[in-house]
Amino acid sequence: MAGLASDGANPDVSLLYDINGLAKAAPPWFDRVMEFVGEYGIMLGMVLVVLWCWWSVRRSGTLADSVSAVAGLVWAPLAAGVALLVNIPIRGFVERPRPFNDHQGLEVLVAGKTDFSFVSDHATMAMALGVGLFVANRKFGLAAIGLALTEGFARVYMGVHYPTDVIGGFALGTAVALLLAPVALALLTPVVSAVARSRRGAPLVRSRKAAGPQQPETVGIPEPRLGGPATGTTQNDLAA
Repeated sequence: MAGLASDGANPDVSLLYDINGLAKAAPPWFDRVMEFVGEYGIMLGMVLVVLWCWWSVRRSGTLADSVSAVAGLVWAPLAAGVALLVNIPIRGFVERPRPFNDHQGLEVLVAGKTDFSFVSDHATMAMALGVGLFVANRKFGLAAIGLALTEGFARVYMGVHYPTDVIGGFALGTAVALLLAPVALALLTPVVSAVARSRRGAPLVRSRKAAGPQQPETVGIPEPRLGGPATGTTQNDLAA
């Protein structure tokens, strides 16, 4: 804890030692679990939440709801990718070393990290996914944001990031996912609508077993028909 004493005036370093100190007190098996969770487990969980959300939105609400939600789901991983690209010049400009390079006595659970520390790629990607998913569906988005917060804690626990690295990642992921969402959704929604109009692609947007009215006219999407090409004809047109 000598590093904590020498850097006690810096709350970032103090919090780093406090959180990472939990790894020293924990049993080895728990540290191995946290290592897997922080490196791979949370991101795998995020993928499962996205897939679960996609499966859910295809089966509930109207066709318009499904198109809007699926467009948001497509944006979520794209937002994570854009955020990671934005982070490349940030890391190169700041050039902050990993905390274990400057501070003694840390319990580092993942060895071999040689790149820069600010901002955390894992925190950036996780929060961009979480906020992007929140744009598509609030319930699943809140669950994903909770996973993203857990990811940030795990990165500090593992001794590979400062708390401010994680906070910076959260801010970057949130900014990219929210600020670019209007433009992204304006471009993605017509594409998803076109997929919904096709016979082969329609199940990706709307389950054939979905309950409730399809209401294709609300989004200008003709209802796909298995027996022939999709048309804009509705039951009211046929009755007329």
